[in-house]
Amino acid sequence: TGAIGRRYRRQDEIGTPFCVTIDFETLGETPELLDTVTLRDRDTMKQERVAIADLPAILLSKINS
Repeated sequence: TGAIGRRYRRQDEIGTPFCVTIDFETLGETPELLDTVTLRDRDTMKQERVAIADLPAILLSKINS
């Protein structure tokens, strides 16, 4: 938790609008979360788990809004 928090802060400092995190759930440690990632919004700090296949469309909609 601490390491990812530091990485998020570094990305916030340089202005990265969205961060995508691959974790053990993505790799199948939790079968129902296989092939998902965590998407974090810099401005709201909201995190949501999304399917990797849906990620391009979700990012495009966020960038275009």
